[in-house]
Amino acid sequence: MDNAAARILVVEDERVINQSVVDRLVAEGFDVRSEYDGPSAVATAAAWPPDVVVLDVMLPGFDGHEVCRRVQAERPVPVLMLTARDDETDVLVGLGVGADDYLTKPFSMRELVARVRALLRRVERAAVLTSAAPDALQVGPLRIDRARRQVRRDGELVHLTPTEFDLLVCLAAAPGTVLSRERLLTDVWDWPDAAGTRTVDSHVRSLRGKLGADVVRTVHGVGYALEVAP
Repeated sequence: MDNAAARILVVEDERVINQSVVDRLVAEGFDVRSEYDGPSAVATAAAWPPDVVVLDVMLPGFDGHEVCRRVQAERPVPVLMLTARDDETDVLVGLGVGADDYLTKPFSMRELVARVRALLRRVERAAVLTSAAPDALQVGPLRIDRARRQVRRDGELVHLTPTEFDLLVCLAAAPGTVLSRERLLTDVWDWPDAAGTRTVDSHVRSLRGKLGADVVRTVHGVGYALEVAP
């Protein structure tokens, strides 16, 4: 996706931060709109469908979690959440309502732009992989339909965010094999360095919360593996 064609919706109630983010994204060649509260963000996302949403957690009207929930209910869109606290509970709530990634304030504009670009690349890559994917993978109690981007455990449909689904597919490609956090960051998030290993840990916790604690095995000091026991 060409940056010039990519639409970015910035939702941040602190006007100085909002304008700084908008100015940097515009300078990078993106088509950008901004809002300052929850209801306006949802309305703009419906009228002007964005390719990525940069979304603050704390907003007037209703918070970023509710914005994310309502936007994702209309159509899947990558969401980068901004949080003032690096609190695991806040992060897991955000991931649970459909956020794909998060940044803790204060953050560098360079890092924000890199995350936005990585989200856009992942959308492109997912579309390519889906077009060439076999109908489904069966790993233990999990049936993973890559064409429809759906997963079932013991026949029951489980809703996963786009990032959670991509993480599961990556692990399912080599069930029982331990994949390092660094490799997962490269393959799933398209990050070239290991600066976001906590992001992997947070997404694994969210995945376990939805699919069961027995689904992903932790190998301390190394990474994660998808369990293959029925």
